[in-house]
Amino acid sequence: MQKSQGKLRKHGRKIKRPIRKKGITVHLQEFKMGEKVCINIDSSEHSGMPIPKFQGQTAEIKGKQGKAYLVEIKDGNMTKTLIVKPSHLKR
Repeated sequence: MQKSQGKLRKHGRKIKRPIRKKGITVHLQEFKMGEKVCINIDSSEHSGMPIPKFQGQTAEIKGKQGKAYLVEIKDGNMTKTLIVKPSHLKR
């Protein structure tokens, strides 16, 4: 049988988190426009998750789209905009 080629393949150590680490408050965080945040992937919530390549990087809040935030990040020479839920962000 062929191995799975999913989007989280080979990222187990990078996004693994301790059991019962976070509560409900991370899902209810509010951020202001222009605020600097760190991308910290919460592997227990799959919706609004950025790709693991951006784990640990610093970004800036540019706007809001529904419950998620538009986050601008510099990737090499390019500026990219990600749509990330607040449970994957921290101050």
